[in-house]
Parts: sequence; C-alpha cells; structure tokens
Amino acid sequence: MVGVGETGTPLLKQLLDAPFVELVGVADLDLRLPGILLAKERGVPVTDNFIEIAEQGSRVDIIIDVTGSRKVREDLRRYMQFSGNTHTVIVHERVALLMLSLGAGRWVETRHDELSY
Repeated sequence: MVGVGETGTPLLKQLLDAPFVELVGVADLDLRLPGILLAKERGVPVTDNFIEIAEQGSRVDIIIDVTGSRKVREDLRRYMQFSGNTHTVIVHERVALLMLSLGAGRWVETRHDELSY
C-alpha cells in the first residue's frame, strides 16, 4: 500500500483486520504518520520509498496507491514496465475510495482534488 495519510489509513485499518489479506509493505514519505505507526505495530514493513514495494515483484499481487499523486502513479507504472512485472496490479485511488466507501456504507470524501488516471 502506498500512501497512508487521511485517505489511506482507514483503508489500511480494514486491510489489517482482514484475516485473508497479507500486507507485505506500506510506503509513505512521512514515516511519522499514524498509518505508518499502525503498520509497524502490526509487523508490516514500512518504507519511505514506494518502489521498494514494487521491487518485491510477483510476491506482491496488488499495490494500492492512495497518494493522490500523479507522479507516484506514473513512477509506479514506469517501474512495472521496466521490471517486466506482469503479475502485480496497481489499484488507482478511485478504486480504493470505492472500497473504503463500500466498507463505510457511504461515500468517503478525500482531500485529493485531482484523481485523474
């Protein structure tokens, strides 16, 4: 999972509570965020370099990008193409918001204005 700020942390909590989900890493530039601390408490590796998660190759089925950053999306896609990884799927923030909203039973707002693909 990439991005555990206001939008990502609630989704992180849901993923951590799902017994059928294995989180292999969480990335955010700010390693002091509550989501990072929560991941550490639960034994999930954390990093400030999201490419480290992508470098795990086919060990990672899904990378959920909730950064709201076009550059992060582009860098992730570029890395996946460069590495030849055709296994891992990058989940866009819009899909992550839908997942969060379904879990909450209502539409969850985000502070990210630009969610273009």
